[in-house]
Amino acid sequence: MGVLDDFPRANDYVIRQVDSSARDAFARFDAAFDAGREFPDGESDLRMFGRWAQMRLSLGGDGGHDYDERVLRVIRLAAEDDIPWTAKDVRFLWSVADSLMTWRHTNYLELYRIPLAAIRMLDYENRRRTLGETPNWFRLYHRPVWDALHDQLEDVLTEPAENGPAGVVRSLIWEWDSVASALAEEYGTRLTDPMVLPLLHHWNTARSSKPSGKWLKTAGALLTPEAAGLVREILARVAAHREKRIDHRTDEGYEWTETVFLHERTAVPVRGMVWTCELIDEPWVTGLLGDVALTCGTGIGGSGANCRSEKLANAAVNVLSRRGGLDTVASLARVQVKVRKKSVLNNVARTLDAVAASTGLSREQLLDRTVPTFGLGADGVREEKIGDCLVRLCADGPALRFVNPAGKIVKSVPQAIRQDPALAELKVTLKDLKQALPAERFRLEQALIEDRMWRWHQVTEFFLDHPVTGLYARNLIWQILQGPSGLPVRTDSGWELIDPQGRHIQPNPDTPVQLWHPIRETAEDVRAWRDHLLEHGVRQPYKQAFREIYLLTPAEEQTGTYSNRFAGHVMRYGQAKALLNQRGWTDLSIGHWDPECSGDEGEAIKELSGWRARWGMHVTGDPEADGWGTASFCVGEQITFYRDEQELSPYGEMGNRVGHVGAPLAEVPPLVLSEVLRDADLAVGVTSVGLDQQATGGHEEYWNSYGFGELTETAKTRRDALTRLLPRLKIADRAELTDRFLRVRGDRRTYKIHLGSGNILMEPNDAYLCIVPGHDRGTASVFLPFEEDGGMLSIILSKAFLLADDTTITDPSITRQLVA
Repeated sequence: MGVLDDFPRANDYVIRQVDSSARDAFARFDAAFDAGREFPDGESDLRMFGRWAQMRLSLGGDGGHDYDERVLRVIRLAAEDDIPWTAKDVRFLWSVADSLMTWRHTNYLELYRIPLAAIRMLDYENRRRTLGETPNWFRLYHRPVWDALHDQLEDVLTEPAENGPAGVVRSLIWEWDSVASALAEEYGTRLTDPMVLPLLHHWNTARSSKPSGKWLKTAGALLTPEAAGLVREILARVAAHREKRIDHRTDEGYEWTETVFLHERTAVPVRGMVWTCELIDEPWVTGLLGDVALTCGTGIGGSGANCRSEKLANAAVNVLSRRGGLDTVASLARVQVKVRKKSVLNNVARTLDAVAASTGLSREQLLDRTVPTFGLGADGVREEKIGDCLVRLCADGPALRFVNPAGKIVKSVPQAIRQDPALAELKVTLKDLKQALPAERFRLEQALIEDRMWRWHQVTEFFLDHPVTGLYARNLIWQILQGPSGLPVRTDSGWELIDPQGRHIQPNPDTPVQLWHPIRETAEDVRAWRDHLLEHGVRQPYKQAFREIYLLTPAEEQTGTYSNRFAGHVMRYGQAKALLNQRGWTDLSIGHWDPECSGDEGEAIKELSGWRARWGMHVTGDPEADGWGTASFCVGEQITFYRDEQELSPYGEMGNRVGHVGAPLAEVPPLVLSEVLRDADLAVGVTSVGLDQQATGGHEEYWNSYGFGELTETAKTRRDALTRLLPRLKIADRAELTDRFLRVRGDRRTYKIHLGSGNILMEPNDAYLCIVPGHDRGTASVFLPFEEDGGMLSIILSKAFLLADDTTITDPSITRQLVA
């Protein structure tokens, strides 16, 4: 019987690695062995002999421990000879040994004698790449193997002393990402200093989800000022680190690309450093942990519902939780705005709740009170004298602005102060301010959506008078509960509200106040506020007066428990998922994988004010074009609502998604219904393939219907804004609004710009005109009363200005179409 016949059939993945030439060689070695010779006369292929010898260790399907002396002589001959092993050979030898080990072969020293000898022929990087997680696999799941081999494994993987400090660090952490490389090459000398090295070894044991008391006690005993400084530098590097694409190619010719943030072996000691921050009482700790949580908690590219490193994000949040105190709130608030991973968000929420409970406040009240001011004055400006220059940190921008010794404002940093440490500190503060501003904008919009309530003195103290939050809050409409509304204005007697008619309202300090929402108002009141904003040039941080509202339609009254308003829309999946994640939707994950178990179907879920909305989606498009992975396109399905206590699985017994009976839409609070449908409309309005310049293959009919069809609520709001804007524009005499189009009269043609998609038709024959959106100087000075999601209003105006003056167009890609 030959080695291939004796090998356990269950491990045929090993047999599949033996090609025809290897089978011929194995047959020669089997014949020689059966004839009483351990090695065939005249044989020159030592590498193939070593492979055969490794397979000779098979004791069949029953496994075993003891070997014939002749087999052991063969094994020693192959292990001790100077065979020129390749990385491919070594991987084969280890796969044979691992296969036999898992098939009840227990003489581990003999099983791994040749693989251990062969791997020593490789450089240390290839040794680590070949072994991968094998040592941990032994330690966790095959303890007897670990007990027998761990000394040899450690010896194989430990670089010699002559490789210096970098070799010591590589031996501990390996080198599978750029952060690990930096730890070895840039920080190696400091990390291997006798005052730090014991702590590095300790950091490399941070494998549990949380540190034990014993772990922290040991870290505290080993912590030195030098080590604390390294923790600060290295974690700052991790916070600034971004994922990289790495190309791989095997000896067998297989190629693939991998996106790597931090390898597991790097994440473990970094988590140890994060845990050690609990023991460091320095002002930089809280902000740095927030930066680490933000970077690691967001997905690839900085968005999405996945994490770059969930374990590091949660580790940072947990340390912030254990540190406690109001100074942690700002960092946690930044994480709450950007991160969409549920486990991390829940962790942040628990931490904020714990800090809030210790102060007797709710989570939202805590956030109101802990927004940093960054040293800004009431006007949103902080001035610092640096050298002979005056430097202003301005919330409006935000930006640093410079006044030279002559009193002149200059655009760039004066040469004399470029290296000044005080300027470096201001730049760090500017970075923090840039992160805080979108967090506050998001928080104010969430307050509108969640219908929060305050006392008037709280609004003035925590919002209107705050140099950061006030930048946004002072341009929002506030409303006395079930009473009048107005924009804030400061008078000699304090803050008041002024309505569109110019009437002043002075609320009492304890008067209940909320943010004004058009869902509660009459059409006349909404029109008045929209006209007022345009008349007085008030630009709101988000759509409030011009906010779309979504009331039940007759079709939804007919369906009763679900809305089909956004069913059938074809969207770019990645873009739609990212946008919905930013709006607080979670759980959407679909692709061309495992369609039998509904991998191509899923739902996006949003929780709001005690309700849960589910928006069904399914994959569309060519799976081969998508590489049988994440979909390029998806199609929206029905939207259903459930009360929070109505927790239902979206899958049936066989794993197929089924339609659940949601709550009657008539019972859903109007604000909840409107805001959920608004998110869906926004997703369609930004990511629909109907917005493309040309129809996507297979979706031509949809492209025509969306690109030139009936307007959605978002497009209707856009039309309403244009109704007010057009009379103010220099092209007013050349433009008019129809039901679905902005009609622009040029000198060469007349054009119809669709108010939903921005697509253009030319009269008189409705020929399609393709123009790639660009920036037009004419729109730069046009005041828009809100920061519009998706920017379609700006695109439409840009096209209108261009086409109104069509005789000046020189781009041949456009002019060819005008004369066609």
